[in-house]
Order: sequence, then structure tokens, then C-alpha cells
Amino acid sequence: MHIYFSGIGGAGIGPLAMVAKQAGYEVSGSDKQDSQYIKYLREHGVENIHIGQTHEAISLAHSLSSIDWFVYTSALPLENPNAPELLFCKDQTIKMSKRDELLNQILKDTGQEMIAVAGTHGKTTTTAMVTWLFKQLTLPVSYLLPAKTNFAEMGEFAVGAKYLIYEADEFDRNFLAFEPAISLITGVTWDHHEIFPTREDYQSAFREFIDQSGHCIVWREDFEYLQLGSANNLQIEDSNNTFVAKITLKGFYNRLDAWLAICAVHRVTRTPLTTLVDHMNRFPGLQRRMECVQPNLYSDYAHTPEKIRGAMSVATEMAAESGQDLVVVYEPLTNRRQHYLKADYRDCFSGASKVYWLPSYLAREDPDQHILTPAELITYLADPTLAVPADLNATLRANIQSHLAEGNMVVCMVGGGGGSLDEWLRQEFKA
Repeated sequence: MHIYFSGIGGAGIGPLAMVAKQAGYEVSGSDKQDSQYIKYLREHGVENIHIGQTHEAISLAHSLSSIDWFVYTSALPLENPNAPELLFCKDQTIKMSKRDELLNQILKDTGQEMIAVAGTHGKTTTTAMVTWLFKQLTLPVSYLLPAKTNFAEMGEFAVGAKYLIYEADEFDRNFLAFEPAISLITGVTWDHHEIFPTREDYQSAFREFIDQSGHCIVWREDFEYLQLGSANNLQIEDSNNTFVAKITLKGFYNRLDAWLAICAVHRVTRTPLTTLVDHMNRFPGLQRRMECVQPNLYSDYAHTPEKIRGAMSVATEMAAESGQDLVVVYEPLTNRRQHYLKADYRDCFSGASKVYWLPSYLAREDPDQHILTPAELITYLADPTLAVPADLNATLRANIQSHLAEGNMVVCMVGGGGGSLDEWLRQEFKA
């Protein structure tokens, strides 16, 4: 079967393409822009990728090898319901779906069960942590990782594995397509407002997902926030658990994510908790999660108040340990999100000595919404004097360089993919 992936360079689609190829499917695809993820896929055997999502490109791919299934990123119809690839597949009566349907087909064909990680924040880190523990126990496992690590590929299909580990994203209600054997809920706070117009809509979706799960591990705070009530499939954990205190990873929220991963792996392997804690304390981290780009310069994918607080909990511990001042460069993700969360910024950057605030990384925007500027968003901080507007330019580069020369710790909280602060950072400050 030939599967064509549109948006193959995305963190959700790319790993699935790798898993599909390893599971025996013919794979090709497209993306609107080149990126480090596209390079990664090509280096790992997914070579037939076209930059530019055009009628001509997909038509050529179809003529060379008939496309049986067109899998597209959720962003494609949202940005353009009449996208050339969609119209071509309709004309050719090619099966079309988002990634969830294909993943369910792979699970059905292989008999593997899903371990799903869901939540507003902490999903990618926790997914990587579960994968890390399976790797340390040398147990076969399939997984999709929407971030790079030094211990696992972004996607792997393991023949004979019982479980497939998946980051079950709530955007576009993706996670509701699955019935996982085990689900982990990392933390829930209203997000993706264009999909869930009200907080109650968001909470209801998570309740539905939990109901569909065979077993669900959830924090007591989220149990109460979601008003879950009694259910036989719930394992409720308290953040003051004595085992959490034995986890030595930097950052309080990292330690909480680690405990959820340990609980899940303990349930399916019965490995002693103390052994799993020891393995977890050696967790090496992942790209764009307090990733060191060069000494004292870090990149972190923090783009909501909750994610920022999580990143700051790691950064402030690191800075305090080394006696450094902490400087933050912040790039918000999407303008539409800012209209909902701007009032929640207040004390997000507490512990930083200075914040450079960049324009929002734009994606899937409402053209009728006013684009909030850095200067406007800074006013929502409890102390607006902490931050200054900035741009991706030579001035910002010089300021970062100056802070590094002074021995400061600089954390860049990046929102986007291609053309984002993260890519700029790697180009301007090559190790």
C-alpha cells in the first residue's frame, strides 16, 4: 500500500510516516517548507518528499506509484479547504484521512495496544520518558516521538512488541479516535480555543477520552478539575508521593511527568518502582526541552503559561545551582492563542532577570483577529518592566552574545517550526 503524507515534516505526521515505512508500507509525502525534520526523515529512509504541496507534485507521485491512502495534517483543510492535494485526491477517489485512522489501522493489523499520553502540557516529555524506560528495560516497543532524542528515533515500529507509545494530542480532537489500553493525563488547562470554544468543551473532551481508555493514570488535581467522579479505570496519583521526592531530574514538573511514566511502565512490566526511578534519574532529555545549543544557551518548546512555568522551574533550579542570572527570549505560538491566554502571563517569568519578547509565530490564524504585538502582551505581566520587545535580528543576536559573555544563562522559549526562533538560534549560534 502506498501512503502519501501531507505535512510530513510536522511533529505529528513525520514519526507516523517512519512507523508506516517500517511496518511495510510504501511512503512518500510533501510539506510546504523544508526543515530540519525533513532532513531527519530523509536521513532515516523516508526519501520521497516534495517541498511544496502542489497538484503537480502529488500527480507525479501518483503516476509513478498509485497512491492508496492520503494522510494529511489537521492544519491542511483549516488553512485551505481547497488545497490542491485535497482536490486531486477527491478527483482520483483516493482514500483520505487524518493520521488517527491510519494509526488505528496499524494497531489493528499488528495487534499492538496503545499507551497514550494526553494533556495540555508535558505530553512530549512524558512520551519520551515512557520510551526511555522501555529502552532501559530492553523490552521491544513501538512508538512515535514528536521530538528528537539521543536514545531513540522519532518513530519506530518494533515487530513483536505488545505496546505502541503515542502522544495523543487533543488538537482537532485527535485523541478521541483512540481506545488506549493505558492513558496518562499529564495536566489539563483549557487550550486550542478554536477547536474548543469553551472550557467546558475542553473538559468534556478529556472526560470522553478517559472513558475510552482501559486504564487511566491521572493527578488528583486533574481528577478534580475534570470532575471525573468514581470510575474503575482510574488510578489517581498525588504530587506529594514519596517516590516523586526520589526523582532527581531538574524541574518540579519534569519530576511529575517522570512519575506518570514510571507508573505506566510499572503497571505493564511489574518492574520494581525503585528500579524504574533509578533508570529515570538517568533520563537524558530531548531536543527543544531545555536543550543546550551551546554553553549557557538553551532552547525550550514552552509556549503557554503552564509550559512556561514548567520550563522556568527547570531553568531557575539550573541557574540557582550555578549562581547565574537567568535571561529569557520568548516567542509566543500563534496570535489566536494570545487573545485567550494573555491575562495568564502575569508571573510566568518569575525568576528571570530580563525577557526579550518576540512577535508571535503565526500559524492557522484568524485573519479577522488583531495581531497582538510584543508591547501589548508585555503589559499583561505583573511587572512589565521585566520585558522588552525584540525581533529576530542582529540586535537580538548581539544582546544574547552579551549576556553569554557576562556568564548569564539564556533560555529561548520557542513557539514554531520552520523560520522560528529555534531555527534562527541554531543558525546564529552553531556549537
